[in-house]
Amino acid sequence: MHIVVVEDEDLAADYLMSMLRDQDVIAITNITRLASVHEMVSFFSKEKPDLIFMDIHLGDGKSLEAFTQTDISVPIIFTTAYDDYAIQVFKHFTIDYLLKPFEAKDVMEALHKYTQIKTNFSFYNTAKSIEALESKTQQDRFLVNSGHHLKSIDSTEVAFFYSEGKNLFLFTNHSENYLYNDTLRDISEKLNPEVFFKVSRNYIVHINAIKEIIKHNSQKIELRLKVAHASEKPIVVSKFALKRFKTWLNW
Repeated sequence: MHIVVVEDEDLAADYLMSMLRDQDVIAITNITRLASVHEMVSFFSKEKPDLIFMDIHLGDGKSLEAFTQTDISVPIIFTTAYDDYAIQVFKHFTIDYLLKPFEAKDVMEALHKYTQIKTNFSFYNTAKSIEALESKTQQDRFLVNSGHHLKSIDSTEVAFFYSEGKNLFLFTNHSENYLYNDTLRDISEKLNPEVFFKVSRNYIVHINAIKEIIKHNSQKIELRLKVAHASEKPIVVSKFALKRFKTWLNW
């Protein structure tokens, strides 16, 4: 059985492939790793594997873009940190999804579901999920409380979002900050990915808010912003996000 893992982060790809090699639910003869939309289009134009584990966000775009450029009609298990909207889509239309960070037992359960449906698999439901995800619109304005009034803040005025405990704060380019009723995980999928980037589990930054990038070593990059940020701790790009962050900046 041939499995494809679509994942641009080396650590995440190695983690998943290691679990697939160690499992005993299905017999795997070959695992291919693809790390970009370009690689997907090139591979799937020639090959048809048995099963795909697919992340949504890749360094050169969304993996969903490949479906418009080549024929991909095999079962897919999405691996994602996507928002609640997408998760509901996955529940209704796909075999299964793995919400990052996932564990070995989650992979086993997904493989068991695959064995149950593989003989009667229809790509129609997967196609519907892709259509639903691609039709989702981005959020450009954010309504916040300002004293006894409500204030609408345009996305161009947002410097960064900061998460602390169960609270999410919106910071503007003028160093104003507001409590915002959402979570960092959910808001990350409503923003324009060309200008906003989730650098860690606490921060999403706007590209224009970055004042300085300090490279301590190949695995540690620190950001300094143009406005005062919410914590005394430095803003360090997560190791899992380093590669995508560099691509985002055209580094």
